[in-house]
Amino acid sequence: MPDYVIEQMDRESARAILSWDYPPPYDVYNPPRTKSVLESLITPRHQYYAIKDARGELAGHCCFGAHARVPGGDYSAEALDIGLGMRPDLTGQGRGGAFFAAILDFARGRFNFDQFRVTVAAFNRRAQRVYARAGFSEVQSFRKETTGMRFLVMSRAADAEGQSSV
Repeated sequence: MPDYVIEQMDRESARAILSWDYPPPYDVYNPPRTKSVLESLITPRHQYYAIKDARGELAGHCCFGAHARVPGGDYSAEALDIGLGMRPDLTGQGRGGAFFAAILDFARGRFNFDQFRVTVAAFNRRAQRVYARAGFSEVQSFRKETTGMRFLVMSRAADAEGQSSV
């Protein structure tokens, strides 16, 4: 049985995700709790997916394409942008490698891109370590236009294997 199952986002999962509260400094990842965000999460063309653990419990989410980008970055190079979030009570427990590997496996099977790309807050060293172990390296940094928060863009070849891949 796989560690994680990734499926199209449904309304129930989207509502649960909108209720999550990350502690500081990760609270920048708390989603706006608006009807428009809820509708965006469940709109298939926005490519949001729910990630469930082996027991069928919601463990996180991911998205691909434009919705995975942060305003202010240079996304002109051809790559599949990947955004993700793990349920707050599951973070910081060493689960990120398997979680991210499941997302990469899903992306390889669903999309036809030569490069994968993630954008991460510069303070988020935990996520950066997960991405680096999966073979990603920093290609740029920038400040978000609206907040001035610094972000890193990391990428890797889609067919590359990192230490945490399954």
